[in-house]
Amino acid sequence: MQPTSIAYEFQDIQLGDKRLNDRAEALLASLAANPSASINEACSGWDETKAAYRLFDNPNVDPEAILGAHAEKTLQRIKAQDTVCIAQDTTELDYTAHPPEGVRNLDRLGRRGLYDHSHIAFTPEKLCLGVVGVKFYDRDKETLGTSKKREGQPLHTGEGQRWLDGYRKACEIAGKCPETQIVSLADREGDIYDIFVEADQHETPAQFVIRSQRKRSLPEKDPDGGPAAYKKMRAEIASAQPVAYREVQLPQTPERTKGSGNKQHPGREARTAKLEIRAKRMTLRAPHNKQSSMPPVEISVVWVSEIDGPGDGTEVDWLLLSSLPVDTIAQTLRIVDLYVARWPIEVFFRVFKTGCRVEEIQLEARDRLIRALMFYKVIAWRIMFVTFLGRECPELPCDVVFSEAEWKSVWKVVEKTAPPKQAPELSQFIPVLATLGGYNHREGDGPPGAEVIWRGTRRMLDFALCWQAFGPDQ
Repeated sequence: MQPTSIAYEFQDIQLGDKRLNDRAEALLASLAANPSASINEACSGWDETKAAYRLFDNPNVDPEAILGAHAEKTLQRIKAQDTVCIAQDTTELDYTAHPPEGVRNLDRLGRRGLYDHSHIAFTPEKLCLGVVGVKFYDRDKETLGTSKKREGQPLHTGEGQRWLDGYRKACEIAGKCPETQIVSLADREGDIYDIFVEADQHETPAQFVIRSQRKRSLPEKDPDGGPAAYKKMRAEIASAQPVAYREVQLPQTPERTKGSGNKQHPGREARTAKLEIRAKRMTLRAPHNKQSSMPPVEISVVWVSEIDGPGDGTEVDWLLLSSLPVDTIAQTLRIVDLYVARWPIEVFFRVFKTGCRVEEIQLEARDRLIRALMFYKVIAWRIMFVTFLGRECPELPCDVVFSEAEWKSVWKVVEKTAPPKQAPELSQFIPVLATLGGYNHREGDGPPGAEVIWRGTRRMLDFALCWQAFGPDQ
């Protein structure tokens, strides 16, 4: 078995019974072979389908134990890296059309589903190493309302606790991987003062890079703002001189509606953006409601802003907060690069939701659904992993990722020639696999993306099974 094959992720799974362990490993392989198919379609026959439903329905199967086997393999991959980013973010899973029993509300009454808050490990170069944690939650009638209303809830009883728990998860991994620098990444919702304090007090703290959302104050009084006014973080960083400039290519993005208020986000035309970067080390004052319980914290502030942007609301404007130093230009730019390494989690969610079609799963109860979703978390990781390796490590032989039956059968079907004696490089094989998913491989085409690879993967296992049963070695 290849160390990076999908079945390898469940090699050490512990569900309390060897038959359950074996069933989970086989089911993972079946679902991964056809990620966007229904569970019935992905399973081979009624017996395998019934076994899958029995596993999802088994109250003794802990969903965390399902993901935990993969998380342990992910930990091994993390230990082999110098730096690893643990990105955390939340996405919606909408089951309004066919809500399982026990699934409550999303942003408003009548919209039924789950919020999925995931913790995904990436290298700074954006290689997806795996899923290290996930929390599913929904809302009862009493907790519906605006995000501003929920911000008034105590952290330990409100939804903001998931961001602090996510940072603690990164600290836990830092303790298990002392030779690897662990960096926790979060977008604006993760701007929680408790994380900054935790970073100063935790026994094995992870570093962090978080995009700022809140108006934060410094300990110094602002003589121009009145007797109770304090200097502001944003004004302080705006007064600093730029330390670096960059040009980046921004891709086109469509106009979209996002959030419970159906807020319209403008689309963006592709353009070259000129950025200026400011950085400064500051001491932040605790928020007013935490003054008595939390101390000031020292933090790095990095502001990335676009020069002469189009003025249509799509300008780059990132105010980043970090525990990492900004003593040099290189250190400052590293914080920016680490924040950019958070973006692949958005691709992960798209693979999970669109590629694996998890919002179309029809199971009758909340617990059954969550057990199934844990399988698809691992499958989405696999697609991300293979896609990246094909782009960034093209010289690797493809049998590092694919079994002999997988790559040889695909080669024979697509190329219509006998497979080579030595496994071809990923740069040769990934386009061949993607051809099964609709990739045209024309001159000037970019490398295959996740979508055509997951389509090709759907067909690959069928070919591999036939190869094992009827191939030349049989």
